[in-house]
This record gives sequence, C-alpha cells and structure tokens, in this order.
Amino acid sequence: MQKESTRPPPENLSGLIERVTFFNEETGFSVLKLKAKGHRDLVTVVGSVPAANPGEWATAQGRWFRDREFGLQFRADSLNCTPPTTKEGIEKYLGSGMVKGIGPVYAKKLVDRFHEGIFDIIENASARLETIDGIGSKRRQQIKEAWTEQKSIREIMVFLHSHGVSTSRAVRIYKTYGEGAIETVRADPYRLAKDIHGIGFKSADQIAQKVGIPNDSLLRAAAGLNYVLLEATGNGHCALPAESIQEETQKLLLVEETIIAAALNRTLASGDLVKETIGGEELVYLPHLKRAEEIIAARIKMLSSAPSNYPPIDFEKAIEWCQQKTGKELAPSQREALKQALHSRALIITGGPGVGKTTLVNAVLLILRAKNVRCLLCAPTGRAAKRLSETTGMDAKTIHRLLEVNPATRTFKFNESNPLECDLLVVDESSMIDLPLMSQVLRALPPSAGLLLVGDIDQLPSVGPGTVLKSLIESGILPVVRLTEVFRQAAHSKIIKTAHQINQGLLPESTEKNSETDFHFVERETPEDISRILIEIVKTRIPSKFKFDPIRDIQVLCPMNRGSLGVRELNGKLQAELNPPQPNEPTVEKFGWQFCIRDKVIQTENNYDKEVFNGDIGQIAKMDVIEREVVVRFDQRLVTYDFGELDELSLAYAITIHKSQGSEFPAVVIPIAMQQYMLLQRNLVYTGITRGKSLVVLIGQRKAFAAAVRNNKSERRVSGLLSRLNAS
Repeated sequence: MQKESTRPPPENLSGLIERVTFFNEETGFSVLKLKAKGHRDLVTVVGSVPAANPGEWATAQGRWFRDREFGLQFRADSLNCTPPTTKEGIEKYLGSGMVKGIGPVYAKKLVDRFHEGIFDIIENASARLETIDGIGSKRRQQIKEAWTEQKSIREIMVFLHSHGVSTSRAVRIYKTYGEGAIETVRADPYRLAKDIHGIGFKSADQIAQKVGIPNDSLLRAAAGLNYVLLEATGNGHCALPAESIQEETQKLLLVEETIIAAALNRTLASGDLVKETIGGEELVYLPHLKRAEEIIAARIKMLSSAPSNYPPIDFEKAIEWCQQKTGKELAPSQREALKQALHSRALIITGGPGVGKTTLVNAVLLILRAKNVRCLLCAPTGRAAKRLSETTGMDAKTIHRLLEVNPATRTFKFNESNPLECDLLVVDESSMIDLPLMSQVLRALPPSAGLLLVGDIDQLPSVGPGTVLKSLIESGILPVVRLTEVFRQAAHSKIIKTAHQINQGLLPESTEKNSETDFHFVERETPEDISRILIEIVKTRIPSKFKFDPIRDIQVLCPMNRGSLGVRELNGKLQAELNPPQPNEPTVEKFGWQFCIRDKVIQTENNYDKEVFNGDIGQIAKMDVIEREVVVRFDQRLVTYDFGELDELSLAYAITIHKSQGSEFPAVVIPIAMQQYMLLQRNLVYTGITRGKSLVVLIGQRKAFAAAVRNNKSERRVSGLLSRLNAS
C-alpha cells in the first residue's frame, strides 16, 4: 500500500457527463463517463455526488487509479455537477429523461429552436414552448411543472448530501413539504423521521446536529420520545409504559434522565403524547391510538347489550329452506352457530381452515337477505375481499373502499355522522384488522345494525398496532362461536390436516416421496442448499408438474426480511431467474431495487391517493423513462407511479408471512431454517401454510420446523383495550 507521503498530489478534471453508468441514491456513489478536455476516449470518474445527469458539467478533484477489473479510473475526492451551458450538453441533459415530458426527440427540437436560452424559456416564458410542433398547452404545463419540481428536488438533494444523509428520499420530501422543504427541515429536522417513509431518526438527528441543534435540547428529546413510541407501534404496541419509553429514549439519545423527563412533560402538556393509568400501569400513547381504544370499547359494549334487530325468523323452517337452497346439510355445530348469529346483535366466528366458516356465513346471509336485511361485506385486503365475493356471490370491498377514504384529509366519508346504509356488516379476516382500522369500522356502523366478525384467531396478529380480535374474544363481552370440526370435503387436504396438527403443537408426519398430496416437506440442511432447491422448485418443478405460472401463481413466503433466506436476498435471486432484465426493455433502479416490466411487486404503505394499500400485490405492466413513470396492474386496475414514488414498492417474488395475511395463493413455498430462530413461532408457520390454496412446499431443516411448532409463545403487545372492555 502506498504511504500517504508518497501519494501523488491531487489533480483537477472536468468535462461533459456523457453517461451515468451507476448512481446509488442512498450513498451518492457514482460512476460517470466524461468527455474531458485533453482525453480522446471517455474517462471513467468514480466519486460521490448528490445527483448526476447526462449533459451536466462535472468538476472533480482526485487521483488516477488503475483498477484490476475496470482499468484506468479517476477517483474523485470531491465531485460537483452543474447544469450544462453548451448546446450539446443541454440536449443530452434534457433528453436524459430527467425532466418529465421531454425525451431525446423534444430535447433536440427545443435546443434547435431556443439554443442555450432554453432553460430560461422553460422557467420564465413557457408559453413559447407551444411554438414547437407537438407541444400543446398540456405538455407545456407538464414540462414547466417538472422543471420546477426537478430544481427543488436537486436543491434538497444537495442539502441532504452536504449533511451526510441519503438523497434517495428527496422526491418524497419535496412532495410532502413543497418548495419550502429546506426551510421546513432546517427549522425541525426531526419532522423527517415522523413524516417521510424511509427516513429514520438517526438520519434526521444527523441533520439536526449539522444545523446546530444541541444534543441536550428539549426539541431533540421530544423527537426521541415520539420516535421510540412510533417504533413501538410498528411492532404492534398501542402504547408503552412511561418507564419503558423514558429508558428506551435515554438509550437512543445518551442524555441525562432529567432532560427526557422534562421533554415527556412538555409533550404531554402540548397533547403530542397522552398518559393514562390502565390496569395499574401508567401508559403513554399517541393520541389517535388512545382514542381508537376508547371508541372500540364504547361501541362494542353498546353492541353487547343491544338485542338483535332482525325481523322474526322461524329458525327450523329457515334451516330447512336454507339447506334445500344450497344442497348442503349443516352440522350440529353449524346449526347452533347459525341460531346464535340470527339472535345476536354482534357475533364473532372463529376457526381454522376447512371448519365451515364460509358455509356458515353463507347461510346467515341467505336467510337474512330473504328477510330483506341489507348486508354489506368487507375485508382488510383486496385479495381477501375478492375471495369473500367469490365464496358468497355478493359484492365485497376492502374496508378502505367501503368507508370511502378521502385522500386529501385521510379521513373516511362514512362515520358516526354519516353511517353506512346496512342492517348487517360482515367483516372477514378480522384477525388482521389493527386498532385504528377497527375503530373506523365501528364508527361507521349504524346504531341499529348487526356486526359479524369472522377470522382465525390462531393466525398472526395484525401488522399494525393491537390484537383487536384476541382482546374481543378474551373479554367475553361478545358471543363467540369456535368452529373446530374439519368437514369431509376438507379432510382429504394435507394442507388443512397439517395446519390443524401444527395448531395442536403436533409435528406432521413425513410425506411419502412422489406421493400425490398438496403438502410437501423438502429436507435440506444448509441455507445454500435450501436457497438453490427453492429456486429450482419455483422456476421448474412446480410449473412443469402443476402448470402454475411461476410469477403469478407461486408465492415464496419468508419468516424474515434479512439473511440468505430472507425476502431481500431471495427476491434478487428469483427476479434473476424468473424475469431477468431484457436488453430491449427499460428498467429503473430505485431504492435498492431494480424494477423491470413483468416484475411482481408489493405495496409497502397505504397510499390513499392511488387507493392502493399496504400488502396489495401487483405486476409491472409498463415503464416510460421519458415520462419517468411505472404502471402497475393490481387485479384489474392500472396504477401509475412516478419514479420518485417507487419507495412504496418492493419486489414480491418473496414476501414475509406477515405481509401475506388475508391473501391466498395457488401455491406457496416456505424456506425454514434455524437461522430464523428468533422468529420461528407456531402462529407464523400456521399462517404461512394456510395461505396455500392448492399446494404448499416447505423447504429446509426439520429441526427448525419442529422448533416453530413447539414455540407457542408470542410477544405481548402493550394495549389497554382488554382492560377498557372489561371495565364496567
């Protein structure tokens, strides 16, 4: 290695960026091809920069270096890019797709007409753009808006980069705060961690330190408290004990206890956080979650004390008529449950797969609709709602669509002042409904209507905060029907048999090799072997034997995100095998993923404007590098994403079991190994297996499978709902 003293002095290099070979939005690391003065061939420049586009002028200071693989490179210690001033540079810059609405063809037309003055024309006299053939008022407006947005985003990128923070969220910051984004962030950098998906507290704290906010300031301590509580809600908690939140915040910030205590008092006084003693424990809440608990408890108590509001029904006659209509005889347990459903204002129906929940719900709907009872059906996810429609023959919507969310205010059209028009609301897959959403459902339920909650209590709890269905069942406040008998038509399914065995803590017996069954366990010991055989099974074996489409029909479900058998790693491998980038098709690299046409993707947060919600799975249908847009098909809907919004999407060849809740797939493949030990729980494996409709394949170590089946402990979620329900 060269000693520092013998290193050659730094050199200066500048030139036109011909091509951006690589740009990492997280770190700013770039590989640029420059047309530099005094060099006949293009020069490779490697360095870190907030943003880089073809046509820009790059100025670098650094040293020449011969890389063993890539040859001679200029390694820049400092690198700056500025908008171009030459006609050649401007044309390349505008034609690179960085300004929405301008591609290479329009770039040439614009530069030929307006020369070096084109930037000024776009900014100050955009009406003149309409003199170009093909540019009307709509495209002109689009170009003007995209130019303004691009300028602001670039300024945000430079600001973030200068404070050592990733520039990948610049578009999201601009869309959240508008043109005053930098001033907003300077005034309170901690807003970023609260408002911007993908920016954590540490990044916001880094900026805060750079702009001069002291380590021991109350602003920082208050932001830390808020962050700790937000993180806890991300792990399913509705609140934290006052002592815990202070301890966790002190660990995070490394400041005196007195500062944390003072900040907690200030946030409680301002109403940003609220404190309440429940069940003898002092809990600190985000205000909306405390309100949600109170709403659920109050409304469930009202329902529990109210009589059924349905017209008189001769039960025996109704049963006989129902069985004649459906051709299905109800078992004694189902008859009893049906009787309870027809005589209760609210009822919970729970049970595993194959126990007749669907048959029971259909019987309830058939009898009540014959009596002109108005019924509405909903479920938390699009796939669950679609399945509910198929099994009942009635229209079923997602909860968000049923309640009609207003994207601008993120409030729902239907609430206590404007209730839904129904006499019975049926909510399926209710185990996955979190606290805030259940409170919205109950607010929109008419005072005279009945409520039927259907779900499998043994599945994983909701991704969001709370264990609503579990708390409702444990409180005993509403009647509960537990269906346990597996019916004949379901008993032949090894998937269903295995699920029930797991639920009882029993390890299913091995499957005969080559046997005709819908459940298989493929034993492999090392993570490398598990990964290799998983790819082969998804790509070749299942499609050839069962005629399933490897992208649309087969879903890999992982216990965790990280590790060699995690979502991130397997998505990269599955994409490379099932849908590798094609040379003649556009691709886009954003937020750590490369997206291609036909890729399977999953929405990772609720987007009320687009009406796409966390967990919705779609497929990329179209990509336009000039308009900087990706179009995704979700069932029959086409949804457009700007490139800067792609942080809402991840590849979905593999997803976590948590994300699969409420969905059902023709074939499911699950890797299982001891490296996932911390997450191996009975309800996790049970939930994963019950997602498979026609085929389930587990691949991995039998000891890991056994460990999961044995482990019936699940982490307690801090919530006051059960205490509120039990309070007189």
